[in-house]
This record gives sequence, structure tokens and C-alpha cells, in this order.
Amino acid sequence: MTMKSLIPSIWGGREENYNPFEVLQNEVDRVFGDFNQRLPLVSDVWLKNGRNGLMPRVDISETDNAIHVTAELPGVEEKDIDVSVDNSGLTIKAEKKAEKEDKSKNYHLVERTYGMFQRTIPLPYEIDADKVDAKFDKGVLTINMPKPAEVKTKKRKVKIQ
Repeated sequence: MTMKSLIPSIWGGREENYNPFEVLQNEVDRVFGDFNQRLPLVSDVWLKNGRNGLMPRVDISETDNAIHVTAELPGVEEKDIDVSVDNSGLTIKAEKKAEKEDKSKNYHLVERTYGMFQRTIPLPYEIDADKVDAKFDKGVLTINMPKPAEVKTKKRKVKIQ
């Protein structure tokens, strides 16, 4: 009895030059290919958000003294960015505008995204808005929010007995 005779014909086991590992690899590729096709394109730093349109990727980190937020905003001009802090959190609003429309070109594919977004990042405590510092350089928005004195982490050496 050969290996080929044990493999069900539904998997192509009766064909000449049949390789079950190749069939398995093709099935895995098909499943993940279908999965990837259902996801929105996120080839750049803009994420699709069904409600608001666009949303940039952000990094949020914390030190003993401050919370730091970094948002990638390529193609956005500084004048089109609005940053505010209130009781609900840190809100970043911006608009990425199309440079110009060229009707003489026949585009086959346009992957760049344009539009407005608003993203609110909830904060664990109230931040003094007057002490928030924001910088925009080369498409990256960096926001530093000092923690209130009563929230700052106080380290204390603990004696082990």
C-alpha cells in the first residue's frame, strides 16, 4: 500500500506528483490571503476608522513625571493641527489636505489618504493644560503632559527582613 492510496481523493491524493505539504501550504496561504483582503489597507501610518474616517497611529508612554504622546501625521501641515486638553482627555484634531487635483492624469491607483480626523485619548487624571508642551517636526507630533504633584510617583526604599 502506498502513501498516495491512503490520502483521500478530495485532497487530490490520486493525482500524479501529489505533495500533501504543498496542498496544506496552499490552503494556509488561501485562508490568510482571504483574511488580509478583508482588512483595510494600512500600508502607511493612517488607520481607517469607520466612523471618523482617518486615525493616526500613536505611541503613549509614561514616566514618573509626565505622560508622552507621539502621533505620526505625515502630509499634515502644522497649521491644520489642533491639540486640546480637557476633563475627557487629550484631543488631537487634524486635516490632511490633497495638494491639488490633476484631471489630465489617468490614475490607476491612489493609496494616499486625505481627510479630517479627531482622536481623544482618555487620561487617568486631570492635566494642567497650561503646562502641556507640543512640538511638530517632520510629520511627527510630540506632546508632553506633566503629571500633577499629587499624582507623581514617589519611590521609597523598602527594607527586606
